[in-house]
Amino acid sequence: FFFPASRDSARTRPARQFPPRPPPGRWVFPFAMETWDGTTLATVRKIPLLTVKAGPRDGDVWLSRLKEEYTALIGYVTSNKANDNDWFTIGSDKTGTKWSGKCWYVHELIRYEFDLTFEIPITYPTTPFEIELPELDGKTAKMYRGGKVCLTIHFKPLWAKNAPHFGVAHALCLGLAPWLAAEIPSLVERGMIDAFAK
Repeated sequence: FFFPASRDSARTRPARQFPPRPPPGRWVFPFAMETWDGTTLATVRKIPLLTVKAGPRDGDVWLSRLKEEYTALIGYVTSNKANDNDWFTIGSDKTGTKWSGKCWYVHELIRYEFDLTFEIPITYPTTPFEIELPELDGKTAKMYRGGKVCLTIHFKPLWAKNAPHFGVAHALCLGLAPWLAAEIPSLVERGMIDAFAK
């Protein structure tokens, strides 16, 4: 049987302590810190945090969000080139909802290049977009049907904690880049992506 605690015991019980919520615009890394190396964390901290909370249906406010997205992307690409670590090209349509480009990974001095696409969902930036590498569909278990990269365990909880401050550049840095580093060497060893060698 369950007997509810008396009011007296409830009064004497210490209040539950919660960790303080970080101020807006501050980094939160509560999940899977061991997943990223120091270089990745140093790189992502250089990417500007976004401030406009707007999705594709928010009209002019969405355009303000897109300006922030491109500013962050330009900063990320510039940083990559300065460190001789350029690994993707990306651009969007006029609406800013459909993005496409190329990404590549160099393994044992051979460059493997793939098409990169994604669509911004209407619930963005609360919900992250799904990164797609359609040419790798069916080649690895770390991927959903249609070539959607599996980022559920490590990246999506981090995105939820940092929304709306994360954007496209953060997703590529903390989502796609580590995925490529983990999966491409394995795919090469199994002879699954020889056709993509450049």
